[in-house]
Amino acid sequence: MQRKAYVPGVAALLAALLAGCTGSSGGDSPTDDANPGDAGTASAVAQPGKYRTLPEPCGVVSQSTLDALLPGIQQITDEDQRAKAYEGEATLTYDTDRKVGCRWKVEATDATEYLSVDFERVVSYDNAVSDDSQAQQLFAQTEEKADLPVTATSSATSDVEESGTASPTATSSPAAGGSASSSPSDSASATPTDLQPRLLDDLGDEAFLDDVLSSSGSTAQQRKVTVAFRTSNVIVTIEYEEQPTSIGVTPDSKEMQDNARKLASQLDGSLSG
Repeated sequence: MQRKAYVPGVAALLAALLAGCTGSSGGDSPTDDANPGDAGTASAVAQPGKYRTLPEPCGVVSQSTLDALLPGIQQITDEDQRAKAYEGEATLTYDTDRKVGCRWKVEATDATEYLSVDFERVVSYDNAVSDDSQAQQLFAQTEEKADLPVTATSSATSDVEESGTASPTATSSPAAGGSASSSPSDSASATPTDLQPRLLDDLGDEAFLDDVLSSSGSTAQQRKVTVAFRTSNVIVTIEYEEQPTSIGVTPDSKEMQDNARKLASQLDGSLSG
């Protein structure tokens, strides 16, 4: 049988081609170029927020605090109903890692009392924006919606308020329909300066207090005090309301503000990273 001729040159050419294909997957590939060599040019990722969890909202307010804010709760004679009133009602939420809240309502003989607390943990999905920065932006929007008067300052008893100097951070004015002028009976002329809606400098990273006195039809007046504050990437909002049952009775502004601010300080301390 006749053998086929062996051509050394062809074999050498095939070997060279195979070696070239193998070499192309080495250190000069685009994949390798994107690894250690380019580490210094990668964009820095914004830092996550301090807080990764939220407290249990209906359990974070103590019974003694509820007694102070909602005195009508002690008037409930039925033990089961009183125990249920202390428990409160959790706010419906679909992500308890991000937002939780609780509500209390007590119908006493002289007034109907309301209290709500809400916690929101802000998470930024933009690598260039930190959780804290995102929370700061959201809190600024909340403060803007509150429409604090232009005279709002950073403390209830600050010297700035006494001198009548406006806070540089306030952006709204009473003429624009701010909280202080939401009702004729709660106008700036009728409300002591240190009780007007204002910024607070002793709570969290930033905070404000709003106080609105409104009418319920032509009968009694309802007061609503709101204290909101931000600590790192968590925003906490307290809404405290009282609706008297008697005509001509006005809820005490100072007492309600003091109670709401004390609760805010307790909630600030309840946060844990």
